[in-house]
Amino acid sequence: MLTTVRSLEDYESVAQRMLPAAVFGYICAAADGQAAARHNRDAFDDFEFRPRFLRDVSARTTAVDILGQRYASPFGIAPMGLSALSAYRGDLLLAQAAAARNLPMIMSGSSLIPMEAIAQANPNAWFQAYVTGNADRNRALIDRVAKAGFKTLVITVDVQAQPHLELAVKSGFSAPLKPNLRLAWDGITHPRWLLGTCLRTLALHGMPHFENNDAQRGAPILSRSVTRDFSDRGSFTAHHLAAIRRQWHGHLIVKGIATREDARLVADEGVDGIIVSNHGGRQLHGARPTIHALSEVVQACPQLPVMLDSGVRRGTDVLKALALGARMVFVGRPFAYAAAAAGEAGVHHGLQLLSNEISQCMAMLGLTELQGVPGDCVAHKYGRQKSSRHP
Repeated sequence: MLTTVRSLEDYESVAQRMLPAAVFGYICAAADGQAAARHNRDAFDDFEFRPRFLRDVSARTTAVDILGQRYASPFGIAPMGLSALSAYRGDLLLAQAAAARNLPMIMSGSSLIPMEAIAQANPNAWFQAYVTGNADRNRALIDRVAKAGFKTLVITVDVQAQPHLELAVKSGFSAPLKPNLRLAWDGITHPRWLLGTCLRTLALHGMPHFENNDAQRGAPILSRSVTRDFSDRGSFTAHHLAAIRRQWHGHLIVKGIATREDARLVADEGVDGIIVSNHGGRQLHGARPTIHALSEVVQACPQLPVMLDSGVRRGTDVLKALALGARMVFVGRPFAYAAAAAGEAGVHHGLQLLSNEISQCMAMLGLTELQGVPGDCVAHKYGRQKSSRHP
């Protein structure tokens, strides 16, 4: 099967066939009518390359340095909640694949596998936390993250309210999942998922729970009455971020920034990096595409490493982001699809595909390394140059 997958985008249709509609609907869903997710992808086409030739690019390397670590390529695996619902021990196999290839992987706070297991499998994994306006609750969670051994903490800030994921609801998904005939039939008609992920998990590990939203284990994924706890996220402010900065002694990254104003606000609180993100289009219908927001965030915080996620699917997307000032990009849904389609082997194949595309694109741009990609590698398709370093 992997021989027919020629790009990350190919995994989506494979995963759709293999996964129950409710599970696939949860992964691919975006806010309201999906517009923000579509615009994230379309916006990369607003930038065109200015290829350079007659240069020796035979000795090029995709390796990059960020946060004191040298990684094999300038991309990593974005945090994805409920990964163990779409693939057996999904978070674990993503962490293992990233570790084997020396790439960053961000574990989601909405995962179904305890953070301690992921930190043991991949000591260099980053942990992404959903925090609240409750200082005591935040403090207890961050103490647990530190004790687990994580060195990089990612605070996601674009979750003040629950999104309206129309596609997920229409497909039968809810959080927690509620037993019903539709859900049962969805599982029965996808026997590979039912046996290889669902029943295997229940037999070997019991009912999955939300393991990492708090310092203690959370609610079970399958329940008729318990609701997933999103309380108090709307009251999280820069004051709470400052308290986390004082408590956390490792690298602190803020994810979900899309404006220069918010970039400066979090920079003033002493964060070590920013991820420009709109949550893959899942939170706000009509949110600005991240590739459009990138340059203003880079310009606002030239002293910080700025990263990007949401909409990245190709090596050319990665190079466009680097030319506009990003130091690293993260990719989410395609690796969830890859894990669902072919387990850890599928993730490895996807990681290799993206790395190969980046190397090929570097050659066509006349680049031998990726530390400080020149801004003049890209131009806006309507003629206006877009670069944080070449205004």
